[in-house]
Parts: sequence; structure tokens; C-alpha cells
Amino acid sequence: MDQCPIMISVAFVLGFGVRFVGLPPLVGFLLAGFGLNLAGYVSTPDLEDAAELGVTILLFSIGLKLRVGTLLGPAVWAGATIHMAVTVAVFGLLLFALPFEAFGTLDLGTAALVALALSFSSTVFAVKVFEGQGQSASLHAQTAIGILIMQDMIAVVFLAASKGQLPSPWAVALLALLPGRHVLKWLMQKSGHGELLLLFGIMMTFAGFGLFELVGLKGDLGALIFGMLVADHPKAKEMAGSLLGFKDLLLVGFFLSIGLHGIPSIPDLGIALLLVALLPFKTALFFGLLTRFDLRARTSMMASLGLSTYSEFGLIVAAVGASTGWLSSQWLVIIAVAMAATFIIGAPVNSAAPAIYNRLRSRLLRYQSDRRLPEERPVYVPNAEVLVLGMGRVGTGTYDALVGELGDRLVGVDVNPDTVKRHVENGRNVVRGDPTDLDFCERVINEGKLRRAMLALPNHRANLVAAAELHALRQKFDLVVTATAKHDDQVRELEENGVDAAFNLYAEAGQGYADFVRETLD
Repeated sequence: MDQCPIMISVAFVLGFGVRFVGLPPLVGFLLAGFGLNLAGYVSTPDLEDAAELGVTILLFSIGLKLRVGTLLGPAVWAGATIHMAVTVAVFGLLLFALPFEAFGTLDLGTAALVALALSFSSTVFAVKVFEGQGQSASLHAQTAIGILIMQDMIAVVFLAASKGQLPSPWAVALLALLPGRHVLKWLMQKSGHGELLLLFGIMMTFAGFGLFELVGLKGDLGALIFGMLVADHPKAKEMAGSLLGFKDLLLVGFFLSIGLHGIPSIPDLGIALLLVALLPFKTALFFGLLTRFDLRARTSMMASLGLSTYSEFGLIVAAVGASTGWLSSQWLVIIAVAMAATFIIGAPVNSAAPAIYNRLRSRLLRYQSDRRLPEERPVYVPNAEVLVLGMGRVGTGTYDALVGELGDRLVGVDVNPDTVKRHVENGRNVVRGDPTDLDFCERVINEGKLRRAMLALPNHRANLVAAAELHALRQKFDLVVTATAKHDDQVRELEENGVDAAFNLYAEAGQGYADFVRETLD
């Protein structure tokens, strides 16, 4: 406990520092872990508990946002299994064939085990990257998260097999959760909007974890499933938002703990760098598979870059191998260093993903299938004069305020198919589309009447990305772009990035309330 203030301080200083050079704070947290390790610090039980809890809450939060239909797409279940099989075969044979002394004790089975550990991608990293991009609801993020969940399920099977025991027969009783989800939703509805809702979310996280562990299944999978059980509840998004700060704080412990795993020797470092050099194959294989399953080149590239890391599950697999005598403990340090290196490389690469796609676009399009998934087909808004981009609470309120004046000349756009379906059922003119998609503007079909685009996306980063992409529409139409923000510095940033006017929701709320009272009294 005495080390915690120093660890937190170092994590803050380095996280703050890397933010100024355009990198995500998680890179600073990783560097803090390695720096503290060199200074003689070691991971503590408190830090490991915080890291484990952070990952568990992260998986519960993923479940709250996940659409079950995503897991049923061939790009997810077939893409994940084919990718893992090819990666294990190629990496395994390569590791078996390498003549280095460190690999001398690897037989073909042991090499395959190391390759299996390297075939997983990091759930924590991918989710943090997509959240930072403001694209958690996009098709590429949902596809990547679906693949990660498939990998997690394969990991559960491996861990069960490595213990030589099957899940308890009582695992069948978990099917009772399907009708039981109605009770969870009722409790969720009655929990209000404050700390009780947050506490109920944490309670469900622990309940899912403990229940699955009790019947011999991985607890993290239980947390994910419990989130999915209530994902279609109207308050799921609010619950995920209330857990956000708590989850992010605990995940600092996860990134610190990676760096504190141990100091690699020079040979260990060399092997870790060799493993990092193999990563482009893993990324390219994801891209090739996803384009074969009819995802556009842009969607495939963004998902592949999010998956271009080694995973914390690789450490778990290696730890199991070490505990059973299949691997030397040296591999734990090697894989930890390789994983941290992929995080450090992957963070700026993913931040620059739009620029990378624009640069390689003509080449990447050669691999794109001619077929289109329903969610990636053209966005038909032929008569629209005004687009409301993002149909959450703010977007819906904006739409309802304008529809009486504009009628069918007003169109809402949202990336979530469930949201689109609900609005259409309620009589609103809403179509599916992702305004943060780099090709969104090219897919908008309009007869030249478009005059306004109103950004009402769920977070500031998403509004910034969409504002940049709307530049293509400005070249086709005399378009005025407006956006919403919550702080004055966000208003300035939006206006500096091409938005004609930004509306501060909090600052203007007081004026709106005063106008409402004045009209009521009159």
C-alpha cells in the first residue's frame, strides 16, 4: 500500500507527458510500469486486484454495448477461428524452426502453445482505442469486439482443457439467466440515475464473475454475459457511462502491472522484438479475412489495426503452460514485453488510422469485395435538406423540434440498427449510417438539396472525427455544419476543425430554461 502513491504519481506524470505529444495516456502508464520496475518496484497484490477488477468491469461494459447479432456474422465467428488456426500454424512452425538457443528446448507442441498465446489480441487495448476514437458503436469496432469475444471463448475452452476438467454439470443451470434477465432489467429500472445505478452495475459484474467461476467457467466471461443480458434496456447506456470513470481508473493498474512483470534479459528482449516483428502478418491476415467476408476495405483496416496487438490472454495461456511444466517461466516475461511493445506501437498507429487509410486507400480498395453488407450500403437521403447526425437524446430532441417545420426534408442518421429501428417505428425518418466512417460522405445519395448537417454524436471525439469527414460533403453541397459540445474548450476545438457553429449544451441550458419559464409565465 505504501508504494501506491508513488506508482500513481509516476503514472500520472508519464500519462500527462505522452498526452502532450499526441499519444494516448495508456502508453505513459506502460512506460511508468517499466520505469518503476527498473527502479526496483514490484507489482503488489492490491495493484493486481485493481487490474483484475478493471478488466472484469471493462468486459461487463462491453456486454452493455454489444449487439448479439454481431457475434452471428461470418466475419466474426469464422474470421476469428480461421485467423487463430492460421496464426498458430504459421507462428508455431516458425518458432519451431528458429535456431536460436532460447528456442532450443521447444518441440513442436510447445511452439504451438507459444503461438496460441500470441494469436490472441488485447480486448483492453482495442476497447480503449475505439473509445478514444469515439467509434465504439461503429461497424469496425463492433466486428473487432465480436472477434475478441470469440477469442475469449476459445481461451475458456483451452483453460478448462488445461486443468483436465470440464465445467460443472451445474453450468447448464446458467440457461435460467435468459428468463431471469427480466428481473435484472426491473431492478435496473428501479435503481434510479445516481449511485444506486452504479452500485447495481458493479453488483452485476461481481455476480456474473462469481457465478461463472462457481460452475467452472471463466469469471470474466460471466461479467460479459451479464452485461449482454441487459444491453437492450434503455438505461444500459447510462449505466455504462456511470461505470466509465471507475473502470478507467482501475485499468491504470492493469497497464502498470504489465510493466512490473519483470525485467527482461538481453536475449529475452531480442526474442520479444522478433515476436513484435511478426505482428504485420497477424494484422494483414485479419485484413485479408475481413475483406473476404464482404467488409469494406476501410472497415477491415480499422478493425485489423485495433486487433494488431498481443493480448493479456497470452500471458494467461503462458502462465498455465508454465504451471504445468509445458513452458519455462522465461516466456512470461518475453510475452509481457512483446505485448507492451505492441501497445506502445499500436496506440499512435491507431490514432493515425484515418491518415493511413487515406494514404493507402487506392491500394486497399483492390482487396475489397464487390458485395456489400446491409450496414455498408449507400445512405439514401435524396430529398434531405437537413441531416441530424446521431439520434440519441440530444439528436432526438433536435429532430422533434424541427420536423414540424421541415417534414420529410429532415433526416436523422444513426449507426446503431436498434436505435434506427426504434425511431422508424415511432414515425421518424431515420436511416442507418456512421458519420465517423471515412467513406460515409461518399455513400450519401442526395439530389443536391442538402444544406445543413447537425452533429449530435455521443462524445466530443466522435463529433471531431465526423466534422473532419464532412469536408467531402462541403465540396459537393453548400453545407453548413453545426455541432454540440459540453465545454467551452470543446466549442473552440470544433470551430477550429471546420464546424461553423458549436452549441454548448450546459451553458445554453440555463438560457433555454429561462426562456421556457418566461414563455410559461406569459
